Amino acid sequence: MDTLSYKTLSPSAAQVEHDWVVIDATDQPLGRLCSKVAKLLRGKYKPSYTPYTECGDNVIIVNADKVVLTGKKMTDRVYLGYTGYPGGQTRTTPEVLMRKSMNKHLKPGMHPLFIRVVKGMLPKNRIGRRLIENMHVYNGPNHPHEAQSPKTIDIAKLK
Repeated sequence: MDTLSYKTLSPSAAQVEHDWVVIDATDQPLGRLCSKVAKLLRGKYKPSYTPYTECGDNVIIVNADKVVLTGKKMTDRVYLGYTGYPGGQTRTTPEVLMRKSMNKHLKPGMHPLFIRVVKGMLPKNRIGRRLIENMHVYNGPNHPHEAQSPKTIDIAKLK
């Protein structure tokens, strides 16, 4: 056999198939759930994973209000932000972000806590900014993405 003829095939953005996946967040630890969601968004569970191509799935998370944080993390953990102005450091907790997700004026599918956690697990470049748009998080068991015929997966089975 001629071993010099082997070629590594890397799929282009047009060749990648993006599936729709539903995950139930009931009684799941937040960090473990979000790390698996970040892998799904990135496409690392697929054999055709390419680091420079958007090859992940679209993820729908339902029952986000039933996610679990162990210990006193819901009130004691602090997320820091900075506005860019002097004295503009902001402090927020997961409890405040969960309350913000209940606001009616917030765009459907945008959950501030999940966006904050998953965004930290994605690359900090233009592909990471595009991937976070493929995540849709809803507090209840219903979601408006039935037309995409998503498949339900058990997040505990993924590594």
